[in-house]
Amino acid sequence: MPNDTIIFASIFGGCALGALLATVLKGKAMRVAWAGFGCLASIAMLALGVGGVFAESARHIPLWTVPHVGPVSFSVDHLSGFFLIVTALVAIPAMIFAAATTSDEKARKTPLAPLSLVLLASVALVILAADVFLFIVAWEVMSILIYLLACGGPKERPGYLMLAVGETGTLAVLVALLLLGSHAGSLSFQAIQASSAGLSATLVEVVFALTFLGFGVKAGLIPLNFWLPEAYTAIPSPIMPFVAGATLNLGLYGIMRSNMYFLPTTFAGPGVCMLLVGAVTALIGILYATIADDFKTLLAHSSIENAGIITTAFGAGMIFLSAGHKAAAAMALIAALYHLLNHSIFKTLLFMGAGTLERSANTRSLDEMGGLLKRMPWTGLFVLVGALSISAMPPFNGFVSEWLTIESLLRSVELSSMGLKMVFVAAGAAIMLTAGLAVTCFVRAFAMSFLGISRSEKAANASETNRAALSTMAAVAVICFVLGVVPTFAIPALDRVVAPVAGASGSTALVPTFFHPDTDKLPKKFTAEFHDLGAQIGKDAIPARGMVVMHRGGKKNPVVFAMSTPYMFVMLVVLLAALVLIVRLATKNRKVSRRPRWDGGVRRFLPEMTYTATGFAQPVRVLFEAIFRPKVSDRRESIAQHFRMSIQRKREEIHLIDRLILYPLAKATKAVAAVFAKMHNGRINAYAVYALLALIIFLAIAAAL
Repeated sequence: MPNDTIIFASIFGGCALGALLATVLKGKAMRVAWAGFGCLASIAMLALGVGGVFAESARHIPLWTVPHVGPVSFSVDHLSGFFLIVTALVAIPAMIFAAATTSDEKARKTPLAPLSLVLLASVALVILAADVFLFIVAWEVMSILIYLLACGGPKERPGYLMLAVGETGTLAVLVALLLLGSHAGSLSFQAIQASSAGLSATLVEVVFALTFLGFGVKAGLIPLNFWLPEAYTAIPSPIMPFVAGATLNLGLYGIMRSNMYFLPTTFAGPGVCMLLVGAVTALIGILYATIADDFKTLLAHSSIENAGIITTAFGAGMIFLSAGHKAAAAMALIAALYHLLNHSIFKTLLFMGAGTLERSANTRSLDEMGGLLKRMPWTGLFVLVGALSISAMPPFNGFVSEWLTIESLLRSVELSSMGLKMVFVAAGAAIMLTAGLAVTCFVRAFAMSFLGISRSEKAANASETNRAALSTMAAVAVICFVLGVVPTFAIPALDRVVAPVAGASGSTALVPTFFHPDTDKLPKKFTAEFHDLGAQIGKDAIPARGMVVMHRGGKKNPVVFAMSTPYMFVMLVVLLAALVLIVRLATKNRKVSRRPRWDGGVRRFLPEMTYTATGFAQPVRVLFEAIFRPKVSDRRESIAQHFRMSIQRKREEIHLIDRLILYPLAKATKAVAAVFAKMHNGRINAYAVYALLALIIFLAIAAAL
């Protein structure tokens, strides 16, 4: 396979050569090598991924044989091809952005260029690994590199916390994969997948618990996601778009690979667990994002939210598979992968915006920003696109995937089990509440940073970033728009990824062929109505199955839902043009008179008088006080014990997971340690008794055996 050899050499050789040159070179030459070789490796990755998605079967590339381990190889199938595409679409603009925004001083202190290029190679290696040995090695390299990036700042705690929790997850994954390898008699993923039908129910449950826990750590799922906000805040802003847009996906890749390829989907238990954990993760993530003041922390909690939405769709797909509803399962999995792609794109854009704001305004606090749209108009425009996308506003990409996710949850009416229906109702309610809070969160984020007046001198002195950074942000913003307007092009491609798992075509059910009455299988009266609405427009000119996304029901209810973002976009343009025309006609013969705005009698409007991000989030804090439960402490100062001089109130946010799990666990551990500490400070007679008791216990065990 000479073509494959060239592509692999371009990916890994490009990353290695780029890392070497970026270490040796300085200044502009270093940036050119960083961006150039990063883009070269990413383009090769994109080509390999497209080939994997559209190939008829998986391609296996043997590498070498490791003593006492066995053969090590690469594999490119539909799933790995899709994740390679997502990684490449993130890496190309992210590498250019990182090279354009890293200062010479920062480059001297932290080797961001070589670390980021080696990280790109390790992400590709995780996705391409076709056996347990290579997968775990690549996973560990990737984890160590992110740890080094997280430790590059003034604090070392985030990196150590991430590494400690991540290693716990890695050990769980390793045990699960070794159990599967032992059953298959090989560490090859191909052999493990081939032997999945013979797994016992107990082994399936154990492997699911271990893999969902282990990969859930990297994906940011509750309850082991407390490391993620701290790590994301500590990682340098230039490289953060790539870390957030590409590495979080590896946890979701592992969940899908291990539980939908390696394990048989014969009962609903794993799907129910995924559904509920995903829904709770999404809701908790967006709640803490809505009250966060630090822009990067806000985006980190939002990443947790979106990982929860994707996991919820995974769970829905597994439940439908276990119940035999293949078309509904395909729809849910398409929604999950579409949202994974969309989240990677708009989160990359938003982290670019956050890094630009931090660099230009010298702050990440929303309370200290304001009025930046006048000083950074292009950055404001691109951040607005990201905010609209992540808020699921049409015609941008987040709308399509979140809409598909919610509609796939509504397909639970096809299930016969009332218990499963109730689980779907609870998860659906949580996801819909999450979607509403996401709008609140990003209206707050954009308005408090870009609108109004500057609330600090830092924001007042901000300036626009360089053209290279703006160009990459513009490119990512365009991708957000394109993925939102042409879902009927994306869904058939995603269907190739999910069809081997679901056993049915999702695009056939979701994208009908232009509603032509003579060729479509739907009732003629129904298709005629869509034909009259113009759903056939563009049939001979547009290379797609159609421009409407819908899902068919039974004979009594032939359509459950339908939407078309291309038509939405056209109507939005028409309405906007009509509005502009009406305004111009209405003001044609009128003179514009400009006067000072009404100030309510205030001579000077001070920044302290404006609405802050903290004040904007206060209603959410009040409504969800039972979840947040902050620690509030008062400090009162008085004169002569009677005359109150000042009252200072301090509010400390304690995360739900810290309060319910980590703090009680730490308290119990300290209590146990205190008991053992007493044993080390007792009398010599007590030590003799301990030794005698231990000897008696061991003798009793030996006698019993």
